[in-house]
Amino acid sequence: MHDSPSATVAHPLKFAETGDAPQAPSESDALVRTLHPLRNVKATLRVCVGGIELSIGELLNARRDDVLTIDRLVDEPVDILLEGSVIARGELVAVDDAYGVRLTEVPVGLKL
Repeated sequence: MHDSPSATVAHPLKFAETGDAPQAPSESDALVRTLHPLRNVKATLRVCVGGIELSIGELLNARRDDVLTIDRLVDEPVDILLEGSVIARGELVAVDDAYGVRLTEVPVGLKL
C-alpha cells in the first residue's frame, strides 16, 4: 500500500507578452485578466480626510461640540490609502445616507 500524499499538479497561466505596439486584446487575454488570481485578493482601503496636530493638553481639554479644524480645505482631494500608502485620490460624496469617494486621481492601470 502506498501512503504518500497525492500530488497536486499546477498548470501555469500564460500572459500576453508586452510589446512596443499596442494590440487589440484577444478573447484569451480577456479571459486571463478576468481569471487573474490577484483579482480575488481582498484589500482594505482607508480614506484620509486630513490630520490635526494638537497637544495632549488640548486633547484632554476637548469637550463635546468642540470643532477640531483639519489641515485640509473643503475642496481638496482626500487620500485613498492601501497599507498606509496613497494609491489614489478622490472627493467625498454622499451616497444615500453614507459617505462615498469619487475617484479623481488614479494610477496607470496594471492591466492584470
